[in-house]
Amino acid sequence: MTRLMVALLLCLVGLFLLSLTIGPADVPAADSLAALFSTDYGPLTLVMREIRLPRAILAVVIGAGLGFAGAAMQGYLRNPLAEPGLIGVSGSAALGAVLAIHTGLAASSTLALPFAAITGAVTGIVLIMILAGPRGGSLTLILAGIAISALAGALTSLVLNLSPNLFAANEIIFWMMGSLADRSMVHVWLALPFFLVGAALIAVTARGLDALTLGEDAAETLGINLSQMRILLVLGTAAIVGGGTAVAGAIGFVGLVVPHILRPMVGSSPSRLLWASALGGAVMLQLADITIRVILPARDLKLGVVTALVGAPLFLHLIYKTRKELL
Repeated sequence: MTRLMVALLLCLVGLFLLSLTIGPADVPAADSLAALFSTDYGPLTLVMREIRLPRAILAVVIGAGLGFAGAAMQGYLRNPLAEPGLIGVSGSAALGAVLAIHTGLAASSTLALPFAAITGAVTGIVLIMILAGPRGGSLTLILAGIAISALAGALTSLVLNLSPNLFAANEIIFWMMGSLADRSMVHVWLALPFFLVGAALIAVTARGLDALTLGEDAAETLGINLSQMRILLVLGTAAIVGGGTAVAGAIGFVGLVVPHILRPMVGSSPSRLLWASALGGAVMLQLADITIRVILPARDLKLGVVTALVGAPLFLHLIYKTRKELL
């Protein structure tokens, strides 16, 4: 476990530094890193501080959050096919952002779009908690999340269908593909508190997740309050996914794929998988973002598209493997 965490951490640091040195301008890596700490405020310093650094930080924060929340959801539901978007928060956040673009609110302020997405995420949380009820179990939570996700998806499609402005429709479509391009430190400071709060709420449930491996009855016998644990998990996951979706759009499969890959390396303890998945998620999103800038730097390939292209085949493999185990 320690070796895995050290390897992931070293990989993350290496990718972070690599992300800072990759760009359209042919500038040596040493000069790029030196410009980050320079006091002359030249063009390269501004590029490093206002464009590359926020992008690299957001990749770490959002990737770590999605991996962390994905491991928590899989541990709570005891299902390797679970992922953070299952509770419908990402769909609700996307709907809030889409409405902001459609109404022109997003053009009025830089923060209008992320705040609209956060409002959508909070609305989704409230509806999920109402539908699931205070004593609802994991199945009720899944059904409530699917219902909210389906409703948000339908309303998003309706907004696209009724959009009279072709440019607004294109902006909605591109935003829903997910991207870290053109983000600033403002977006970092907006997303970071949601990640920290969400991670703190989920971390409190670590002992309960380990106890749940023995079953719900055994967990309650060990003194785990399942209702309280469910609320903490939902709120924590919602904060992470809502904050990430608000600043980067919809990015899928990270919370599904990363815990699945790392689970055989950490054993059967969900609490240990949480932190490994956080580092793994950050590594995966950094790697995906770097791949975009290296393969098609001029075509603005979206981050959500890359993660889906990587995650979908692994998801299909997971379904096939699960089916074989049931036969």
